[in-house]
Amino acid sequence: MQTKTLKSDSLLLVAAFFWGTTFVAQRKGMDHLGPMTYNALRFLLGAVTLAPLILWPHLRLAGTRTGTPRLLLWGGLAAGAALFAGASLQQMGLQYTTAGKAGFITSLYVVLVPLMGLFLGHRCGPWLWLGVGLTVAGLYLLSVNESFTIAKGDLLVLSSAFFWAIHVQVIGYLAKRGDPLRLACAQFLVCSALSFLVALLGEPIGADAIRAATIPILYGGVLSAGVAFTLQVICQRTSPPAHAAIIMSLETVFAAVAGWLILHERMGLRGLAGCALMLAGLMVVQLPPLLGSRRKPLVPPVDMATLAERPPYHDPVC
Repeated sequence: MQTKTLKSDSLLLVAAFFWGTTFVAQRKGMDHLGPMTYNALRFLLGAVTLAPLILWPHLRLAGTRTGTPRLLLWGGLAAGAALFAGASLQQMGLQYTTAGKAGFITSLYVVLVPLMGLFLGHRCGPWLWLGVGLTVAGLYLLSVNESFTIAKGDLLVLSSAFFWAIHVQVIGYLAKRGDPLRLACAQFLVCSALSFLVALLGEPIGADAIRAATIPILYGGVLSAGVAFTLQVICQRTSPPAHAAIIMSLETVFAAVAGWLILHERMGLRGLAGCALMLAGLMVVQLPPLLGSRRKPLVPPVDMATLAERPPYHDPVC
């Protein structure tokens, strides 16, 4: 394996670690803050972290357009609104479910993106339907109980996955027309502003609470949004798509392990089997087309949490 590829894969693994373990930070942050307040501060900090990097030309991908001010405005509003919807539902769901379950359920957007692509005229193969079957079976084992109902938190996170998928479609369009760093800052600011507005309507916001939640806010804003995003932008130049597909899927595993180690969450054999099926489904959807063909993916490969393309379909943030 080439040194550049090994280095890129290693840094992508670090990024996946930050993204996965941020689910724990999101839960810990709500020990002191409401979900909207936490998101507002987290995404504001993410925008502040990325802002200085806009002036660093080495982070700009070859062939990337700077984009017009109009694109930055309307693109930031559209992507920020979709990000706000997905992040809000996910954050509210984390009040009632575990970090590990939330990580796996959120990852369903990887399957939903190509399914939505069918309505836009994209083609799909048998691997997609096999992946859908595996993820649905996994979701059943993970979230559906004996009375055939799904818990409130799991349902909220599942709803967020639909908005993450919409977000991917939006930024799949924008990422080809503008600078990912500028667009990322714009959408983070929009998401933060919308979160602040909702927080003002129904959540207490105090300086003491914010200070108590400083570490979770810093982790979610600086490491997950700023550092991990920057690593992705740098590494996607040299990391093979098949490698990235496997590494990015490990975000779900990091979420479950971090929840177990830090929050002492337990899933049981049924839940673990569900996670295994869902992870297999994600791999089936992503890997075979990349390994068997050099054509571009049928659906644009874009990150759920930022505006950079993350091969093959992968979200930050979130």
